[in-house]
Parts: sequence; structure tokens; C-alpha cells
Amino acid sequence: MAKKNTKKINTCAGLYTPKVMETFKNPHNYGKIKNADGIGKVGNIVCGDVMWLYIKVVQNKKKEDFIKDIKFETFGCVAAISTSSIITDLVKGKTIKEALKITKDNVIESLGGLPKIKYHCSVLAVDALVEAVYDYFLKSKKEIPAGLEKKHEIIKKSKDIIEKRYEKWEK
Repeated sequence: MAKKNTKKINTCAGLYTPKVMETFKNPHNYGKIKNADGIGKVGNIVCGDVMWLYIKVVQNKKKEDFIKDIKFETFGCVAAISTSSIITDLVKGKTIKEALKITKDNVIESLGGLPKIKYHCSVLAVDALVEAVYDYFLKSKKEIPAGLEKKHEIIKKSKDIIEKRYEKWEK
């Protein structure tokens, strides 16, 4: 009689929380906004994930800019799609100032956790938001807040470092 295989196999469902799997299977705010006020595109050429975040910004009664609509397009793994979706939920309807306070930890917590090897997806989601807001400020010719400029420069520098390392690995 053949011995029964009782070895556990790691499946996506075993690695990810139910919230991650639900968000992956039924992502919120997926798509593109035509004539978006800001577009953020980020990616990691090492893992292959690429995210686009589109925002529509209007002013509320207090004359504060807030995110009226937000959508995403992501090419990547379960975690990349889930983090893209959840960041749209976290910032939709918030002022720009409130939205920029969202961290990777907020994204991870909202999904009930992520495997540590997938934390970079939460960073990409936050970076996509930062880049979309940065693009909004550029397009609307508004003064870019120092904190936003600093975040943008860090994202740009990190991207350049990764791309240079990748070039070396290719050789």
C-alpha cells in the first residue's frame, strides 16, 4: 500500500490572510481615471511588480484638496494587487494631507498582515500614492510641500539604486 502524502503544501491561501485573498479576488477601485489629476507609477524590476495609481482631486468646503476618486492598475503578485486595492480604500475621500500620512504599516494592518517577504508591496502602494500626489502638485503648478518633495526624492533615489544593481546583475 502506498504511503499517503501528508506534507503540507504552501498555497496562496496558506500564505495570505483571508482579507488579502478577498481583496485580491475582488479588488476595489480597479481601473484607470481618464484625465487624472495625478498619476503615480512605481515598480520594482527585481520582483516585477508595477503599479499605477490615478487620483482625481477636488476642493472641499474648507478649500482643502481631497481625493474624490482613486483607481489603480497593477501588474504583479497577490500582495501587489491587494496592497494597491487597499490603499485606494484607505485614502479615498481623505484630504491630501491625511492621505500622505498613510504608511506601509497602515496598509499591512488593513490587510490583516502580509508575509514579511511581501512587505515591499505595501511600500510600493504607498510610494505610488506619493508619486500620484507629487504629480498632482506638478500639474496644478502648486507649491510642493517639503515633506512631499523629500519622499519623492527618496523614491527616485531608491529606484535608481535598484536599477543600477540590476544592470550589474545582468552583466
